[in-house]
Amino acid sequence: MALIDLSDIHKVYDMGAEKVHALNGVDLKVERGEYLAIMGSSGSGKSTLMNLVGCLDTPSSGSYVLNGVAVQELDDQQLAGIRNKEIGFVFQTFNLLPRTDALHNVELPLIYAGMSRGERRERARRALERVGLGNRMHHQPNELSGGQRQRVAVARALVNDPSILLADEPTGNLDSATSQEIMDLFDELHQAGNTVVLVTHETDIAAHAWRQVVLRDGKVVADNPTERALAAAAVPVG
Repeated sequence: MALIDLSDIHKVYDMGAEKVHALNGVDLKVERGEYLAIMGSSGSGKSTLMNLVGCLDTPSSGSYVLNGVAVQELDDQQLAGIRNKEIGFVFQTFNLLPRTDALHNVELPLIYAGMSRGERRERARRALERVGLGNRMHHQPNELSGGQRQRVAVARALVNDPSILLADEPTGNLDSATSQEIMDLFDELHQAGNTVVLVTHETDIAAHAWRQVVLRDGKVVADNPTERALAAAAVPVG
């Protein structure tokens, strides 16, 4: 069974007298352990698709099954629960609390999950060590570089051991050298078995993924392995 299974997904927004069809019959399956990039220009529907995959929104019609759960049948409270359990979000703007150190920022999802203080601390420490920030746990965001802040955000996304790491333009606010650093980190996480879904309009960032889905006018117009995946498949093993 696919980890993400979207079938004939439509999303319609009422904008006064006008109806905007953001998604027009999207079918998409993502297997556990895949590294997928969703691409498309502004207005293609990629942000709407990301919100649906991330359970931040529900489809107008169609079915979405995430890790065996029919998402379109859930109420708001159940959606919040599945978001916290199944999905780790990484945003372009980091979304860190400014007056709180890295360790507390990473702990946040575990507070919502009702975990004890001792266990929260330990898991947050391990997540920060995993992204190479074991020596920056007690620094606040303004004491960290852009790349370090995004690493804190990645650690926070990982701390609940989610099924999916969902990254929205994760290098949008970073210079090219730091962007490469963050993409190397995503490579490591994918190699460790994490399922990574990357939403981006940058072709060089999307090239890090192993599969690329392109949206146009709310439809999937391409779904192909990347050059990286093809090159790996062509290399004989042993």
